[in-house]
Amino acid sequence: MSVEYNCILIRFGEIFLKGHNKKYFEDLLINNIKNALKPLDYVFNRSQGRYYIEEFGLNAGEIVSRLTKVFGIHSVSNALKVKTDPETVFDAARKMAPSEGKFRVTVKRADKRLPFTSAEMAAKIGGELLKASGARLKVDLFDYDFDLNVDMRDNGYSYLFYDKIPGAGGLPVGCSGNGMLLLSGGIDSPVAGWLMAKRGVRVNAVHFHSFPYTSELALQKVKDLAAKLAKYTGGVKLFIVPFTDIQYAIHEKCPESFMITIMRRFMMRIAEKLAKHSDCGAIITGESLGQVASQTMQSMNVTNSVVSMPVFRPLIGFDKEEIIAISKKIDAFDISIRPYEDCCTVFLPKNPVIRPKISEAIEYEYPLDVDALIDAAIKNTVTEYITE
Repeated sequence: MSVEYNCILIRFGEIFLKGHNKKYFEDLLINNIKNALKPLDYVFNRSQGRYYIEEFGLNAGEIVSRLTKVFGIHSVSNALKVKTDPETVFDAARKMAPSEGKFRVTVKRADKRLPFTSAEMAAKIGGELLKASGARLKVDLFDYDFDLNVDMRDNGYSYLFYDKIPGAGGLPVGCSGNGMLLLSGGIDSPVAGWLMAKRGVRVNAVHFHSFPYTSELALQKVKDLAAKLAKYTGGVKLFIVPFTDIQYAIHEKCPESFMITIMRRFMMRIAEKLAKHSDCGAIITGESLGQVASQTMQSMNVTNSVVSMPVFRPLIGFDKEEIIAISKKIDAFDISIRPYEDCCTVFLPKNPVIRPKISEAIEYEYPLDVDALIDAAIKNTVTEYITE
């Protein structure tokens, strides 16, 4: 098999299901593809439900790697592009033929003007490969070593390829609005952000930093996780909220068992204010039902009660092993397990309440100047734009 691929074929997924607004999704996906490929040299083309990257020089590997992280792409293939002329296609197929083994040929004739069926062309290409190989190749339509795909499009060209490299799937980032992710630095929250981005949400993130109880290394860990998300989202606006004074106040004036609950209520209030300022339509958390004391149904109800915008919890029904598997898939796991504490471990109570009531939380918050504490934290918030 001696061939130099001259094209990268891109297929999109769910966008096929869209109706009259399909163009909106396609335009957004194309824009995201071009942003992901900056500043690499290439030429972008499109035809009949396919996108093509050409004239990419030595950038093929890097381009494919970046494309597989663009939500909305179903798969990509390194392909040989040739004119849709039978002899030209036969010659290209011979160049791509394996030296030995079992093979089959799969033809997709998207150009219905061609004077042959897909099955007829597949049989002819297979015959040409058998003649050229002698006895080294055998046809097997079911138990094959190689599947030579020939995609004949309506632009006058055919694309020959073997592998379909899986893409990230989902919907183009930005088509579902903006969300504010509570990014802690643990395993769960980056996965929650990734899952929402897969559904087309552009992710902003808020991190609550408890300096000096949490170190600059802990903060860098969060920035590194945001950078992993940025590979899929094109960038993450990160709000770094100083949280130590709020935790001091809670520790001094609230019952120990309710510290986590009240702390989470502060986080939700701050996240909502930042979300509204950033044109976000929802708050996103990495909570999984029953995982820890603050993630019971009652606890989540108490924290939800202080905000009016929707709270998305994409991990709500996941177990830890499922979450870890996705964390590893997106290359975030090794960062998440770095041994640096986040703000949730500061003043951690021995016996946190598991089934709090809203009325109790309101009562225990009464000694606190909630508005002043929130305003001071937001005033001193630092904003950074994280790219990959």
